[in-house]
Amino acid sequence: MSLFSSLRVRNYRLFASGQVVSLSGTWMQRVAQDWLVLNLSHNSGTAIGLTTGLQFAPFLFFGLYGGVIADRYPKRRTLVITQIVMGLLALWLGLLDVTGAVQLWHVYALAFALGTASAIDAPVRQAFVTELVGPSLLPNAVGLNSATFNAARVLGPAVAGLMIASVGTSWVFLANAASFVAVIGGLLAMRDDDLYVGKPAGRRPGAVREGLHYVRARPDLLAMIALVGVIGTLGFNFQITSALLTKNTFHQGAESYGLISAVYASGSLLGALASARRGRPSRRVVFIAAATYGVLEIAAGLMPSYWTFFAVLIPFGFATLTFSTATNTSIQTSVSAVMRGRVMALYLLVFMGGTPIGAPLVGWIGEAAGPRWSLIVGGVASLAAAIAAAAYLARREQLRVEPHLLRKRPHVHVYAAGR
Repeated sequence: MSLFSSLRVRNYRLFASGQVVSLSGTWMQRVAQDWLVLNLSHNSGTAIGLTTGLQFAPFLFFGLYGGVIADRYPKRRTLVITQIVMGLLALWLGLLDVTGAVQLWHVYALAFALGTASAIDAPVRQAFVTELVGPSLLPNAVGLNSATFNAARVLGPAVAGLMIASVGTSWVFLANAASFVAVIGGLLAMRDDDLYVGKPAGRRPGAVREGLHYVRARPDLLAMIALVGVIGTLGFNFQITSALLTKNTFHQGAESYGLISAVYASGSLLGALASARRGRPSRRVVFIAAATYGVLEIAAGLMPSYWTFFAVLIPFGFATLTFSTATNTSIQTSVSAVMRGRVMALYLLVFMGGTPIGAPLVGWIGEAAGPRWSLIVGGVASLAAAIAAAAYLARREQLRVEPHLLRKRPHVHVYAAGR
């Protein structure tokens, strides 16, 4: 399989090109939103954590129903609606900011509204990838999606840092609102006849419960989703921690914050491209990547200066995307088509829904003990979760797990008992 196999599919090309533009705008808004909150709250780590928490809280309330919608209704039509809503919310925040009327509670409310739309959009978008390329190209498409996401993470924060320094946060929000035109246009230009549309789930009660029972009967899904939950709650809060480190520890400005985000995203982009070339990953890759991520997050927290912090950003980003892409692909390719939306909704629920708990906690740790401890605590939790998830699956599937964490190249060896 070549690196860009999925791009031979016209519908996927339209989807990916729209995503590059729209996701760049989304990351621009994320950086500008964090910076705006810091300015409105007098540099409060708790406030920035609360904003992030409110943006992801709707996944706890509505995420599983987003999966039901993904399995029941036409995904392309649903995505057009959610993208329009998210574009209007970005426009609203931009207008409040550019007129000088914005207050902290406005940011909180609009972050929650954006999260509500995202709770429906995310599982539909995840399940839609299979309809674009079919099962044979799914591992490649998931890897390229992650590459697209992280190309946007490279471009978006860098542009946002420059824009904030030159014209302020308001124009970043307005630019993000305009970026949604690209993805909506791509969705509308797709050909329905080229989609791999399966039989939709029937309208019957208990659809959410049916999805939960399906996952509970699969030890491999339980182990991976639990691992994602811990890392998503305590480990994947780099955006909060990097803002606090930049402004409060390293005493740098918005340009430096954007540069940190862009360098980290560069490593993530490399990880995503490697995943796209790899094809379907083994579960061993999932656990090794999770353990490596934990070790590198601890190392990042121990870096003494702004420039030494840069030394771990690319491998840290690489491990981040290797883990998340391997987990996403492994789950999507191992479930039945009729359950895919609900399983991916549960995956996103624990991955992103843990953020409302973890983000305020990480923000509070950063404010009380220093931003470095936010990274160290997240890294220790991620490493411990990787070992525990591998050990659980080993017991259920008669495997042996040998962690080798003090060697030059830390890894977790998983193999069949008796071998």
